[in-house]
Amino acid sequence: MDRDRLVLGLAAVFAGVTTVLVVLAFVRQLFLLFLALPFAATTYIMWSHATGRLAARTRRRARRASGARTARAGSNPGPGGFGATARGAAGRGATGGRTDTAAETGPTRREAYERLDLDPDAADDEVRRAYRAKVKEVHPDTEGGDEERFKRVNRAYERLQD
Repeated sequence: MDRDRLVLGLAAVFAGVTTVLVVLAFVRQLFLLFLALPFAATTYIMWSHATGRLAARTRRRARRASGARTARAGSNPGPGGFGATARGAAGRGATGGRTDTAAETGPTRREAYERLDLDPDAADDEVRRAYRAKVKEVHPDTEGGDEERFKRVNRAYERLQD
């Protein structure tokens, strides 16, 4: 079972409990409104986790923090601008550093090559061969297979196909 769907389903349950508590608060007793607040917060956190927005926000904050540390250290600004790290500058495409949230949820190209045990200058047919070999190795239906590793390998291959 996909964990994101499970978390999204639990977020829906918490949203329902929150709604019931808010309605009861206005009908019966206003105190129940304070009881609904933790459920509402839990709903928001679970929803943002399941949709990938929480991970994207965390990555953006980490990049900003590492950029600020680099700027404070007085390093020479790279091609990506002041405080750009090697990873941040290399990860930028033709969009000038902007990425959509769907692209932020997967691995970077460098991580994808590492996951498939390839060099960054590998040809498309080498990527396809490495992907097929890795999938046979980690498929959940095989002996010693792992569903999470299988998903990671698939995400890496999808990233390299973009």
